[in-house]
Amino acid sequence: MAQQDNQIIQSRKTKLEAIREQGVNPYPNDFKPENTLAWIRENFDAIEEAEALAKVSVKVAGRLMLLRNFGKLTFAQMRDATGALQIAAARDEIGADLYRNLFRKIEVGDILGVTGHLFRTKKGELTIRVETFQLLTKAVRPLPEKFHGLEDREMRYRQRYVDLIVNPEVRALFQDRSTIIRLIRTYMEELGFLEVETPMMHPIPGGAVARPFITHHNALGTDLYLRIAPELYLKRLIVGGFDKVFEINRNFRNEGLSVRHNPEFTMMEFYQAYADYRDLMRLTENLLFHVAQQVKGAGQFEWNGQKLDFTPPWERLTLEESLVKYADADALQLTTEAGLEAFAKEREVYLDPKWDAGKKLLELFEALVEKQLIQPTFIIDYPVSVSPLARSSDDRPEITERFELFIGGWEIANAFSELNDPEDQAARFRAQVDAKDAGDLEAMHFDDDYICALEHGMPPTGGEGIGIDRLVMLLTDSTAIRDVLLFPQLKPRG
Repeated sequence: MAQQDNQIIQSRKTKLEAIREQGVNPYPNDFKPENTLAWIRENFDAIEEAEALAKVSVKVAGRLMLLRNFGKLTFAQMRDATGALQIAAARDEIGADLYRNLFRKIEVGDILGVTGHLFRTKKGELTIRVETFQLLTKAVRPLPEKFHGLEDREMRYRQRYVDLIVNPEVRALFQDRSTIIRLIRTYMEELGFLEVETPMMHPIPGGAVARPFITHHNALGTDLYLRIAPELYLKRLIVGGFDKVFEINRNFRNEGLSVRHNPEFTMMEFYQAYADYRDLMRLTENLLFHVAQQVKGAGQFEWNGQKLDFTPPWERLTLEESLVKYADADALQLTTEAGLEAFAKEREVYLDPKWDAGKKLLELFEALVEKQLIQPTFIIDYPVSVSPLARSSDDRPEITERFELFIGGWEIANAFSELNDPEDQAARFRAQVDAKDAGDLEAMHFDDDYICALEHGMPPTGGEGIGIDRLVMLLTDSTAIRDVLLFPQLKPRG
């Protein structure tokens, strides 16, 4: 196959040289299209009269995806960013010399500029009759043999540009992704949130429990960390007087690759003063229901063979309640550490003896329940030990006012009423430092400046992060995160 590809590339290069020898620049930049192919279809697809079509003059540019030569007549499918349309070039209309010496040297993958008029073929297909044309880009490498696209999924990720050329549905998916982000941004702005940008390189990693990437700033002579979350900076803005802020941007976590994980991913984080986690649950329901309606046309839609229903309100369960409902746990058994260990042994779930009861409860949930949460479900009231930045409940100090949203068996969002007591926050940072010293690579550092910010006074606040990539997966019926990332991280070729 490689030898065959090399032969094709050499053949195309030979044609490229022949075109240059005729004094034709195969890579000009002086053709300006005036129409899109979608515009032509939208305005003239319903017109049948030959006379009316013949009066329509168009000037378009695009890539050739199919070529059919019939001696004196050549048909081709042209595709631009908006769609596809057939063109037809006749030797007698564009000139025998130009047709033979240049047009017949054009191949699938080349990019052309064309002017002409519309007509319908005998089969009724709307077509551009080429009057003049210009080669805009000569493609030296061939497209995949099968027009429907690349079959090797990894090659599709590695050569996304080819995937986008030959698979219109892939381009449509990423157009949907752009639409989803735009809808979220517009919704938040209409609620009065201010979009902001915070640093991507942090002197101290914080805002989430995760292992960071480390880099080095030569001029400052110090290590920096690619951010694992913008949380602590966004909350500094709440301290500074912005009551509603949000950011849509990249986070980086030095973790494994899987169908749900990429080390570089997109999140929206937002913070609202004088709000708690209950307010954020209502906001999240309404936001995602709105986005689903706009993208899917309804609040109910199919994903991975299952029907998802985004219609509010969504179910709310504590960790204990979810284990009772989905794992047949005994509620009383979950109230003691000995009971948790006995239940884990019964279900063959490993619990590290060094973990406290809160961590063990969370581990059981992740092992036994998480994948079963297909419909939108808020899991609420997490233990303090696994929620170092969340506010404790006034009624039950051992738990926090926190929720995680699960849809399709995936965590989609994480939110809580923010901890704004600087002494409590400092104590939790110290506990994280102890965990790090004991070998936990994901534990947080102590952030003195953030404590200083809290000491200036942060109003009661609710904050949340929503995973954009996983949300796009749900709304585009994708099952692997790499399908919704234009350029996902991949292992180097061996």
